[in-house]
Amino acid sequence: MVAEEQLDRFRQSGETVRVVRDGIESNDVLGIVVAWDDSSVVIRKPSRRVVKLSRSYQYLPESEERPSL
Repeated sequence: MVAEEQLDRFRQSGETVRVVRDGIESNDVLGIVVAWDDSSVVIRKPSRRVVKLSRSYQYLPESEERPSL
């Protein structure tokens, strides 16, 4: 689960994050962190749509290399 401090850093910086949900890169979600609670994170995608994702996924800066699962 992603830490509160990490989510807060992403939100304050406005940095684009990559949400790795499984081993398939095309299933990743890119966007900025808008809000979160105990079990989920709200991400605003470049299309301005918002999605609510589980906190159990891996949240990384987009600039980092995608890990191979």
